Amino acid sequence: MDTEVEHIYASDLMSDVLAFGKPHSLLLTGLATRQSIISAHMAEFVGVVLLRGKVPKDGAEKFAREHRLVLLSTNLDMYDACVRIHAIRKRQRATPPAKPVEQSKEEILLSREFSIQGGDFANAGMVSTEVKSILKKIGLDPLLIRRVAISTYEGEMNVVMHARRGQATLRVTPQMIEVIIEDEGKGIPDVELAMQEGFTTATEEMRALGFGSGMGLPNIKNNSDEMEIESEVGQGTTLRMRFFIK
Repeated sequence: MDTEVEHIYASDLMSDVLAFGKPHSLLLTGLATRQSIISAHMAEFVGVVLLRGKVPKDGAEKFAREHRLVLLSTNLDMYDACVRIHAIRKRQRATPPAKPVEQSKEEILLSREFSIQGGDFANAGMVSTEVKSILKKIGLDPLLIRRVAISTYEGEMNVVMHARRGQATLRVTPQMIEVIIEDEGKGIPDVELAMQEGFTTATEEMRALGFGSGMGLPNIKNNSDEMEIESEVGQGTTLRMRFFIK
């Protein structure tokens, strides 16, 4: 309960959380699923408050404990919770910014592959979580890790939502982190259209998990230094993301 929080972000759209949420935030959401907790973890949030008296389900509590995320529940709705927190924060002094973590100077050469199963919402986000853990162990800059984690998570969710199966490859060199996600699925008929903010083909099930706002690919583009998409209708899609280590 003494965890320091720098920002508050309230939303039920997880792609918006990944796109606009700031690190060291507390997420207020009415989604009690594990995906909301994973989204907070990818965005470097410190915790989640479940609204309207909801309790965690689908392994959300276990994931929060494993990754040291604060997990609370309140009977307030989103508006009242935001108003109450705002009133408290007005009485508190500003929190000093977190000290940057020194990047490891050791030579890095790493390659890992991960399988992604289409339609497996129960385990969606586990690959991204593993990628983030690997990069943190290496000792890379936290902001760089956040960008990689968000991009990988959005790519992983695209496979889960729209493909039969996929594979993610993580490659780390002294100069660059590269994540390649290849899937077997229906492909993207119009990549340019899919890149537009707000365009979505999400189903109601996907929207119930907080996805489908049409921010997935734009989020990846905004967080990566280089992004390439190759897609063939009826065959699948290959997504390449590169992040330069400065």
